[in-house]
Amino acid sequence: MTEAAHYRFPPSSAYALNRCLYALKSDQKFAERFLADPKAAAAEHGLTEEERAELGRMDRDALVARGAHPYLVFMAGLRLRMLAEPGTLEYF
Repeated sequence: MTEAAHYRFPPSSAYALNRCLYALKSDQKFAERFLADPKAAAAEHGLTEEERAELGRMDRDALVARGAHPYLVFMAGLRLRMLAEPGTLEYF
């Protein structure tokens, strides 16, 4: 097995980003605020301008490259899609 196949624990520099993703996944009120104003909601977590932009686009590859946990990126994106497009994922 190659070294690249192993999971890498997120770096401490990605803590705020992962906390924001966790809040999007777990806190419906925060996710609703994020949908209304992504930059302001992300700023509540102290994210950089680049992180806020990537999060606003839900740019999975860029977020994971920054140290975001892939599961949190997926679940946060799913929560946002479920809120933005109710009924489209009813059979998920």
